[in-house]
Amino acid sequence: MSTPAVTPGIPGAPRAVDPEVPFDPLRLCIFATVALLGWLFGPFALAVFAALGFSGYWRARRAGLTRSRCYLRDTRVVLGYLALLMVLAGVGAWWRLTSVGMHL
Repeated sequence: MSTPAVTPGIPGAPRAVDPEVPFDPLRLCIFATVALLGWLFGPFALAVFAALGFSGYWRARRAGLTRSRCYLRDTRVVLGYLALLMVLAGVGAWWRLTSVGMHL
């Protein structure tokens, strides 16, 4: 009688990364792209990204999500943070458009 193959490790824990597959730093590329857009478009990019995030978290909260993988964890706190960013983006856009020279 043979014993069934058992994967070593703790049941339910994520599996170790396959040593054959190299690490893909996709998140770093995404962060760099978002930073570039923020640098190019300033408060307008912040307003767009904050609004997209707020919309996504609003829908998720209405669907029952109360805890997020975001550093802030509680979706109410995340929504407040994103709302604050939208307000700051509005102030920044207003300041940028009304300042002398209107350098968009």
